[in-house]
Amino acid sequence: MKEIFGGGNGAGGGRVGAQAQVPPAPAALAAKVRTLAPSMTRSMQRVAEAVAGDPAGCAALTVTGLAELTGTSEATVVRTARLLGYPGYRDLRLALAGLAAQQQSGRAPAITTDIAVDDPIADVVAKLAYDEQQTLADTAAGLDTVQLGAAVTALAAARRTDVYGVGASGLVAQDLTQKLLRIGRIAHAHSDPHLAVTNAVQLGSGDVAIAITHSGSTGDVVEPLRVAFEHGATTIAITGRPDGHVAQYADHVLPTSTARESELRPAAMSSRTSQLLVVDCLFVGVAQRTYETAAPALSASYEALAHRHRR
Repeated sequence: MKEIFGGGNGAGGGRVGAQAQVPPAPAALAAKVRTLAPSMTRSMQRVAEAVAGDPAGCAALTVTGLAELTGTSEATVVRTARLLGYPGYRDLRLALAGLAAQQQSGRAPAITTDIAVDDPIADVVAKLAYDEQQTLADTAAGLDTVQLGAAVTALAAARRTDVYGVGASGLVAQDLTQKLLRIGRIAHAHSDPHLAVTNAVQLGSGDVAIAITHSGSTGDVVEPLRVAFEHGATTIAITGRPDGHVAQYADHVLPTSTARESELRPAAMSSRTSQLLVVDCLFVGVAQRTYETAAPALSASYEALAHRHRR
């Protein structure tokens, strides 16, 4: 049985075997701010919003200057830098300078993403497409490939994989299990919380449990992951809140990003897009690691269904 430690800060703090946090690349800074802002104090949010909104201006400021600009303290600036994944403010300034250079070499988006109730359908298509692209780019930039690789390794060797998700995340859980089944892996998706816990009790070393939760605190998803964790299974969390409750029971945390919510675009839409990208990365990684068995299994499943697609 694994031991659980609490009180860690940042993504996955307190998990046994967690790897050191890698500072995000400059392009991932804005996505990191969007992901972590809800869990920050108001003063830290002001610092985070300032550096994401004006990286060039903030890169030119000392720690004292940024504290004065945001009406906070030097200690708050340093804590914010560390929460965003940088060892100190100096490292954050370097990332800001890199982000500013990238932004100056590109073009600002030609559209805004707020969808009005009277928008013509052509504008809705354009705005949704832009949001989807931004969500995917943010998620890709924020993914820790070391954690992703470790998750793929565990899945490729797993005797059995259980995936937990409810609502929109439940649909993503089903998508992952269907993909794994097609390459010959034993996988089950659980949206019923009682059945999820009942199955989690049966897991152990050599098995994998995956929790998919945008909020990081969905009880019906966190509980079976906790049970699987305590019974020795390798656990993975796909979440928009890498500092959320689910991370306490995850050996590997794969963060997702979401577009800004609006009345006509709830979180379930953008979170599903980013979750599906992570799921596809896991599936392709497993298929690569198990190619000798995955390719024939995929071919066999295709042939078994081919007659259903013929006229």
